[in-house]
Amino acid sequence: MVTDHRKLPRRRGDALNAAIYQATLDELAEVGYARLTMERVAERAKASKASLYRRWPSRMELALDAVYHVLPDPASPPDTGTLRGDLLALLRRNAELLAGPAGEAIRGLLGDALRDQTHTAQLRQHAQGAGRMAMQEIARRAVERGEIDSTAITPRRLEVGQAMLRQHFFFGGVPIPDQVVVEIVDEVVLPLLTR
Repeated sequence: MVTDHRKLPRRRGDALNAAIYQATLDELAEVGYARLTMERVAERAKASKASLYRRWPSRMELALDAVYHVLPDPASPPDTGTLRGDLLALLRRNAELLAGPAGEAIRGLLGDALRDQTHTAQLRQHAQGAGRMAMQEIARRAVERGEIDSTAITPRRLEVGQAMLRQHFFFGGVPIPDQVVVEIVDEVVLPLLTR
């Protein structure tokens, strides 16, 4: 039975967006990105299709925003009190996100984005910086604690751990074993930052 959204209480702004984001993530978990439709998201969110299309011209933009809406604030990464603990907590959290609807969306988004330069630019715009920002904060705290020297911090060293996690996600699948996370931290990231 299809619910007539016009007979439901009217939601606006953040409340409507939150319902739409949740509906999008639920749809991604249930049917995957390939079968994600604006119509099903609208129905699940009990919203009009027009309200979706006014905000997001395509399912790609909708899925991107839904995924980035649930991602943790990159300016506040885990703080365990040690560099190793922070790195493990960050990469474990990211591995968990990749195993859920966010990972499903990312796989599908890449397929869409690579076929169209405009979509590729949109994906880059959304993706750039969040992981590096979290790593910069973790490294900054490690410098303050005296665990590493500030000269050890370079853009590539900050990117390598999450790049390896994504590599495993794309080619090794999910869930990403915890041992992989531990090896990335202990064999690659820590040696790069502490030598």
